[in-house]
Amino acid sequence: MTLHILSEQNTVLNKFIAQIRDKQIQKDSMRFRRNMERIGEITAYEISKALNYKPCVVETPLGEATVEMIDDQLVVATILRAGLPYHQGFLNYFDDAQNAFVSAYRKSTKDGKFTVKVEYISCGSLEGKTLLLVDPMLATGSSLVLTYNALCEKGGTPAYTHVAAVVASEQGLDYAMKNMPRKTTTIWTAVVDEELTSRSYIVPGIGDAGDLAYGEKI
Repeated sequence: MTLHILSEQNTVLNKFIAQIRDKQIQKDSMRFRRNMERIGEITAYEISKALNYKPCVVETPLGEATVEMIDDQLVVATILRAGLPYHQGFLNYFDDAQNAFVSAYRKSTKDGKFTVKVEYISCGSLEGKTLLLVDPMLATGSSLVLTYNALCEKGGTPAYTHVAAVVASEQGLDYAMKNMPRKTTTIWTAVVDEELTSRSYIVPGIGDAGDLAYGEKI
């Protein structure tokens, strides 16, 4: 299994990472959503380098041109609601991709532990297709793996899966690498943080991506 950490190269991506972390800039939810979308666009571009291509002939006003075009059937999947702005960034670039959505949430107990519950899945067939499973925060990794398994149960097994995150913890990466199909999975993350709190929030992280994008939950 291959892991790509995009912030290891100094690019404009670092500006958007800094802004989604900044607690003052976070007060502007529209800017937060747009920055998550931008990070999705950059990650989509990087993933596009790893896809399969075939030559296609395009007719121009003056003749014909051969262009290498993506040959994979793409499905972009995300977990509601936090993943929506990030998902949109991928869709901006892979605009002819199919889409899948999963509603999952943490059910906490009094001792601070939690289980992940999946309530809703909307997806078409995944058989033989390339799945882009995009989730802004890869904390423990349990939500990601549960979502992948739920999607496969509903839509079949994809030929290949690209997991994409904005912020990942070392623990979450380790869990994902142990519990996702090793030969058919690549993980992409903008940045990796070392620490998880007792309630499984990434530190320094960004806070709650869903609340920052759409407002606090009741």
